[in-house]
Amino acid sequence: MAEFWAEWGALAYVGAAMWAFFEGETFVLFAAAAGRSGGLIDPWILMISVWLGSCAGDQLWFYLGRRFGPNALRKIPGAEKRLAVAFRFLERYGTFFVLTFRFVYGIRNVSSAACGMAGMSRLRFSILNFIAAGIWAATFVGAGWFLAGWLGEDGVWWLLAGGGLLIFTILVLKAWKALRRPAAATPSV
Repeated sequence: MAEFWAEWGALAYVGAAMWAFFEGETFVLFAAAAGRSGGLIDPWILMISVWLGSCAGDQLWFYLGRRFGPNALRKIPGAEKRLAVAFRFLERYGTFFVLTFRFVYGIRNVSSAACGMAGMSRLRFSILNFIAAGIWAATFVGAGWFLAGWLGEDGVWWLLAGGGLLIFTILVLKAWKALRRPAAATPSV
């Protein structure tokens, strides 16, 4: 991460914003930890860049959901199921949901689209989205900065590598179960 910033300089912040446009918790944690450890990354500029990138990404999903409805998500595997979850949360929690959905793994993008499909006003979503993106950016930049100070650079690397390995293992097990299920259901001839 430090090498990326050293090589790209200020353009690395643009890259961080683009990464946050789609997702980016792990990237932001790594970047903030590298900033604390190596001193190449300004946490305030990082926070502002990922704040704006995250906000822009969710605005796009909101407008796609508003304009195209469920058709905007049909090509994304599992999106309909996640969309149903997002609609339930949106209906039940409203504003609180918009402020917090970035912290719920797997429903961030569909949640923005759900807000658009549900007919939430553009102004209301834009204001809540801007606030929520700031909370998200401050949380993950702060967490990465704190972790680097607490665990040291090597400790952060091991923690994130272990988390990545855990996520990879879970995904492999899910895929393995999905592959076994149809094979077990097929009758033998």
